[in-house]
Amino acid sequence: MGRRLPNTPRSKIRAAIRQLWMRSRERAKVLKDSGYRCTKCGVKKSMAKGREVKLEVHHSPQINWDNIIDLIAKNILEAPQKPLCQKCHKKEHPEQKKKTAKKKRKTKIKV
Repeated sequence: MGRRLPNTPRSKIRAAIRQLWMRSRERAKVLKDSGYRCTKCGVKKSMAKGREVKLEVHHSPQINWDNIIDLIAKNILEAPQKPLCQKCHKKEHPEQKKKTAKKKRKTKIKV
């Protein structure tokens, strides 16, 4: 069995972003619009045993994933953090007041 890569915060961020992209609607739309074919050679996606062909979605222009990961790490993982009780935390974020939806009352019609 192969050697596992270290499980660092950066690798976790990379894995989470990759997971989001792999399940995204945008990616699915690009594949569907192309008819599940390679736009260069025209080969079609296949899952037939022995003839598997996987398609990947290429970004043009190339996305610099390392800059995105650095931004996330800097603003989330390395940002100063402090524990607060729920009440004090809500005071820190007054713009995020809990929205309470009014319950619709069902009226029964007697026949």
